[in-house]
Amino acid sequence: MVRPRVLSRRPLALLAGLAVSGAALAVPAPGPLVAVVGSPVASAVAATPSTLGSRGLRHGVRGRDVRELQRLLNRAGFRTPITGTYARHTVRSVQAFQRAAGLEPSGVAGRRTITALRAAASSGGAAPIAAPTETTTASPAAAAGAPRTPAQVATITAEGLAVAPAGAPQAVVDLIAAGNAIARTPYRYGGGHRSFEDDAYDCSGSVGYALRGAGLLERTMTSGELESWGAAGPGSWLTVYANADHTFLVVAGIRFDTSGQKRAGTRWQPMDRGTDGFVTRRWPGL
Repeated sequence: MVRPRVLSRRPLALLAGLAVSGAALAVPAPGPLVAVVGSPVASAVAATPSTLGSRGLRHGVRGRDVRELQRLLNRAGFRTPITGTYARHTVRSVQAFQRAAGLEPSGVAGRRTITALRAAASSGGAAPIAAPTETTTASPAAAAGAPRTPAQVATITAEGLAVAPAGAPQAVVDLIAAGNAIARTPYRYGGGHRSFEDDAYDCSGSVGYALRGAGLLERTMTSGELESWGAAGPGSWLTVYANADHTFLVVAGIRFDTSGQKRAGTRWQPMDRGTDGFVTRRWPGL
């Protein structure tokens, strides 16, 4: 006769003890998801879609925001495959854009790079910002690119401040506001170069401060460096004039210039000066 197999009493006793003591069998609550580098979970996290600008973008990340960045690069004139992956071709395109825009060419798309890129792409198919520089002899009539109607020309108040025309692009409004902040600030050679914030500004420090206010410049630049800023030729709203010795800008038909400031009492002046020997530069879409 085969005896029936007796199960171990130890587990039964343990369960019985738990029941007697009133303890409940608890299932641990799920903890936070920890992604191990190189695992499928990590890959999924890296590819999480995001709104462009909600995070910094760098080599290796993926998502809808990367795809949108690539679209903007193409619209700004920098050919980039639209893959949704921030690979080497995207890094190179971002670096090229950053150099042209006066930003640190890190290849990482942070807030300032994305803001500048959106402005550059706003025209929907601009020429590459990194176009070769060329010396252009422009007449004052060409200062703002296409002829402006009186309603599109900014005005200069008796206090020496500028007022943007109705309907001007936001970048123009922001640039004029920045220019107003230093319009009557004294001139000093080298002023505005160690930092954008200073108590006096030279010609390129003044232009750089205004461009930075519109999100079009991240680091200070000399007048010679501004010869390669943006794209070649005059813009429709904004034109920067630069050579090795001097620089000024014209926005919405008026001039922002340290030359003539002492007489006018402000950097804002009518566009009534010669432009021979200056390189003309524009920002795509403006």
